[in-house]
This record gives sequence, C-alpha cells and structure tokens, in this order.
Amino acid sequence: MIVEQWKRFSDRAKWSWEGWRMIWREEASLQQWVWANAASFTLAMVLDLSTAERALIVALGILVLAAECYNTAIERCIDYLSPAYHPLAKAAKDAGSAGVTITAIAAGGAWVIILIG
Repeated sequence: MIVEQWKRFSDRAKWSWEGWRMIWREEASLQQWVWANAASFTLAMVLDLSTAERALIVALGILVLAAECYNTAIERCIDYLSPAYHPLAKAAKDAGSAGVTITAIAAGGAWVIILIG
C-alpha cells in the first residue's frame, strides 16, 4: 500500500513539474508573475513584518501562480477544442484571465493593508 501511494505521489509530482515547465516556456505572463513574486518575497523578508504578514504575502503570491496555471489550462482546452473564434471560447478565456487578475488584486490589497496598517 505504501509503495503504491508513493508511486502515485511520484507520478503526480512528475506531471506537475512537466506542466510547470510547459507553462514557463510558453507563457510570458507566468515568468512575469514569478519575478513579481521574487520581488514581493524579498521585500517581505526585508521589511519589519510579522511572521503572519510574511506568510500571507508569500501564500497569496503562490496563489497568483496557481491561478495563472489554471488560466493556461483553460486556454489550452479551448484551443484544443476549436482554434476558430467563438464568443463562448472568448468568454471562457476572459474569465480565466479575470481569475488571475482578481487573485493578483488580493495579493496587492494585502500588501496595501499591511503597509498602511
């Protein structure tokens, strides 16, 4: 049982890494968010913040990366189903993009609230 669970875990880790590498290669927006997160993380470590505030900043930054991954998955599925323009395909892609934006606004909002107290 433990060997089987380890195999499943290993497979999931491998597939996740493959997905990350694909998105990193093909989506400039992920790279931009990674660099934004690096700057945010550095600033959070340099400023006099509580452990909870640092954890919130880091966690929200990681959620932005996750949202970007989901958005890419939506875009790939839509493009696979039909490369032709369709208003519902546009709506799905726009909704995925909005999800990334809302997550980023949450991260930015946390920064603002933490900085102004």
